[in-house]
This record gives sequence, C-alpha cells and structure tokens, in this order.
Amino acid sequence: MLERRTTSQGLVYYVSPLLERVGVKHAFSTRIGGVSPPPFDSMNLGNPGGCAVQDDDHHIAQNYRLLQSAIGCADHTRLWVHQVHGGNVAGAMRGETFENGIKADAIVSNDPAKLLAVRVADCVPVLIAGSDGAIVAAVHAGWRGVIAGVVTNAINKMIAAGARTESLVVAVGPGISENVFEIGPEVIDEFQRVFGSDAPTRRTADGKGRVDLQRAITIQLNRAGVLSSQIDATDRCTFRDQAEFFSHRRDRGITGRMAALIAARSKCPGLFDELDSFLAILGDAEETIQAASLDDLKQLR
Repeated sequence: MLERRTTSQGLVYYVSPLLERVGVKHAFSTRIGGVSPPPFDSMNLGNPGGCAVQDDDHHIAQNYRLLQSAIGCADHTRLWVHQVHGGNVAGAMRGETFENGIKADAIVSNDPAKLLAVRVADCVPVLIAGSDGAIVAAVHAGWRGVIAGVVTNAINKMIAAGARTESLVVAVGPGISENVFEIGPEVIDEFQRVFGSDAPTRRTADGKGRVDLQRAITIQLNRAGVLSSQIDATDRCTFRDQAEFFSHRRDRGITGRMAALIAARSKCPGLFDELDSFLAILGDAEETIQAASLDDLKQLR
C-alpha cells in the first residue's frame, strides 16, 4: 500500500514501500504544498488542454523544483511526453537522445541522471522498476491506454532492455475509482473484448456502467508475469478525495495535474566518486615517482 509523506514545508506526496526497498527515487504527487493559485491550488504540475483558464508556467516550474528537491532529484533532468491516451512507449536509454514532448504514454529508461514524469488528473499513474532499480518506467494509463496495452508495452520494452518480468516491482498510483467512473456501453464492450470474463466492469440500470481501472491494470500486470506480491496499490480516489487531488471529471476540465516521477538507480552507487578518489591517489603517486626519478638523475651527474 502506498504511504503518504509530508515535508517540513508542507508538501504532500505518496511513495511505494516496494519501490523504496529497491532504492529508486520516486513520488506520486498530490495537490498540496505548491505555489499555484486557485483553481490550480497549489501543487499543480501541468495545464489542462483546450481550456482558456491556465496556470502560470513559472508556478508549474517552481512546483516541479519543490517536488524534485523533496525526493532528492533536484539535479536530475526531467523527461516528459505528449500524452495521447494510447499504447506507445518512448525509450530514454543511457547515451540516447531524447526529445521531450514526443507523443507517447510511457517512458522507459536506464539512465540514473534522468527523471521520468507522467501527468494525471483521473487517469492512473504506474511506476515500474527492475529488482535492482537499474531500469524504470513511468506510465500514464487512462481507459484508452489500458485498452491499448500501454502497461504491457512498457513491460515488454523493459524486458527487451534486460529486465526480468518476475522480478519487476510496480506501484499503481491514485486514479478515479470504480464507484464514480461512469462509462458508456461501448467502453464496456471494449473491456470485455480485451479482458474477456475478467473484465472489471459492471453495467448499471441506466444502460451505462462502471470500470475499475486499477483492477484492470493489476490484471494486465499479472498476465504479463508480475507477481501480486510485487505490486503496491492505493485506496485513494482522485475524484472523491478533493482535498488531495485534482480531478478532470469532478472539476469539469478546469483543474491542475498531478505527476508520477521515477529515476533509475545506478548499478554502482558512488562508483564515480570512488574512481575520482583513486585517480587523485594515483596522480599523487605519479608525482612522487617522478620527483624520486629526478633526484636519482641528479645524483648520477
């Protein structure tokens, strides 16, 4: 179960105990502890699309700085994508060039200098890491993304980069809950097509229905080979828990965005510091040898 954290400055976010054990820096943000004014109060990390009411970009940038500092990632380069509610996964592997704003709904990386970010305001954020934290993924999963298999696609990209499915650790973040996520019959049909008898949907008397996105994602994780014991979840609902979260549906589009962030862990923490120390010692030794050699040459004159 995700755990709530509050900084001394009042910034509130959630973390996964499973991901913490792996050693990866990460967070699921809330709306609490930022600098943005209403209706984006206050930890707003993105503007709504197609809406005349917008938060100031400087507020959003400052909010990211506050959150990144809180989780120890102030010096990381943040990567983000133009989310389109699909199944595409962007790669940001070590040594590769990455262009922010490309169309995708997930990012996979093994570069510990990069911080992956996806934005949500009812859709479900999913963070994934290998057992050693050396490769990670951040996923934006709305109902269309779930149908498109974005979570499974992210896992497949991680496996192609060397991760093992059975060792993956996953945190499924806060999103809109089943009780308040009304969908049309055509969406129910799509979930039944993809999930069959396991479809986490129910029809209501008015001909519409409800879907449990978190459950759908868990089913896809299990089908991909991820163990249930390796999945952290939450009972928080972005629609219901207004004091903590922005909600596109509840606020009729005029609202802010939360973010889910994750960074890969270096396979050799402190290696470069130790290497610098070794080279410094080697340099001192080389100077000593050179000085001794000069003294020997002088004595031979």
